[in-house]
Amino acid sequence: MLIICAIIFDMDTTLLIKAMADWSILPILLLATYALVFKIPRGKRIQSYNTIILAGLTSYLLAQLVAIVYQPDALRPFQLLGASAGASFLNNPGFPSDHVLFVTAATCAVWFQTHQKVITIIMSVLVIIMGVGRILALVHSPIDIIGGLLLGLVGIVW
Repeated sequence: MLIICAIIFDMDTTLLIKAMADWSILPILLLATYALVFKIPRGKRIQSYNTIILAGLTSYLLAQLVAIVYQPDALRPFQLLGASAGASFLNNPGFPSDHVLFVTAATCAVWFQTHQKVITIIMSVLVIIMGVGRILALVHSPIDIIGGLLLGLVGIVW
């Protein structure tokens, strides 16, 4: 859909995909910072921040364990296709997506600690845009994105 819009409006599709895959992290982090600094009551901040750290570490450590045990492909999609990557990536096989894992955990932190519905919905849409962008940029397969999303949600147990 976004690619069709880019073609209709004669935009550079490569730039659009890069913006979706890489640059969408900036508004997500700005919204998360705003919500977690200004929307948590003063008396609950330390407890909230401790919970957020534990949730984030739980998601990250579980993702690292899953990545050791299960790797669907040794190469990323752009490597398999002999193309160049359309976005930044870490030098690892790619499962799960660290970008999506991180922003999913941040979005969950905002929802569970602030209950800011509008901010959380905006962040959720941006997470989806980022995931789609990373697939279109050929740095992740859909399973990498789904894995990052699901493992980012693991922290909600806290």
